[in-house]
Amino acid sequence: MFQLLNFKDTVQFMAFRGLFRWVSLVLVVGSIAILSVNRLNWGLDFTGGTLVELGFEQPADIPAIRTVLEANNFADAVVQHFGSSRDVVIRMTPRDGIDAAKVADDLVAGLRASDVGTFELHRIDFIGPTIGAELRETGGLATLVALLCILAYVTMRFEWRLALGAVAALAHDVIITLGVFSLFKLEFDTTVLAAILAVIGYSLNDTIVVMDRIRENFRKVRKGEVEEIINISLTQTMSRTVITSLTTLLVLIALFYLGGASIHGFATALLCGVLVGTYSSIYVASTIAMGLGISREDLMPTEVEKEGADQDPMMM
Repeated sequence: MFQLLNFKDTVQFMAFRGLFRWVSLVLVVGSIAILSVNRLNWGLDFTGGTLVELGFEQPADIPAIRTVLEANNFADAVVQHFGSSRDVVIRMTPRDGIDAAKVADDLVAGLRASDVGTFELHRIDFIGPTIGAELRETGGLATLVALLCILAYVTMRFEWRLALGAVAALAHDVIITLGVFSLFKLEFDTTVLAAILAVIGYSLNDTIVVMDRIRENFRKVRKGEVEEIINISLTQTMSRTVITSLTTLLVLIALFYLGGASIHGFATALLCGVLVGTYSSIYVASTIAMGLGISREDLMPTEVEKEGADQDPMMM
């Protein structure tokens, strides 16, 4: 049974919209600035090249490994810990005229001949630069197409002001998540791209629930300002939002700590996206729709729908 909250029982979310507008602006502009300076730490899937993963018996000395690689003409190699202090991943860009397998063999041989410690070779991966460039282009295109399709769907389902608010919230979530990866120089590979697309879907689902309740309340609450109706709608969906976000976060935290290093990037992107997406569903989408002048008349049924609703179903 649909029940309305009294205004005095409603959380006044929109009263803080000015503050959170600036918070979102700072986060988005800051993320764009970080991306322009640091850029993304593209994984092997996107850059192409050779990846060597090593497991040391003792905690690996990263500076010593870099010194050995520089002495063996691998100054361009990127050396990082991978999951633990004993696991090391080395990435190298493709070299013209030199077979990737030979490059990897020479690198491993140079490390074995040095005093960096005893290690085991876990895996070697190769990917061509052409494939990596194609993955970057298709990945970016997939994200853009997803946002455009969502814009068209929400416009047809609800109203163009709500659609712009929803897409702005999704773009807000994606940009901030990418900014986090750029800030901490986390590797961005195809699993992280999949997580970004999953963030879009998660955030959209949460936003659609809020928008559906806003539309429903606009039609049911005959006496109420736009801000009041939006506050009522957000309050009514708050329990659902909190429960969904908490259960999702518990699973993601378990994946992050217990799922292994190979899905750390995936779990990190989703953790960031879920947190930011929950916030944007409350403040970004609704605030933008309100700022664009959404009103009761924009969401009322058309005359044809009203006439059909007034007819007796037994007479049809």
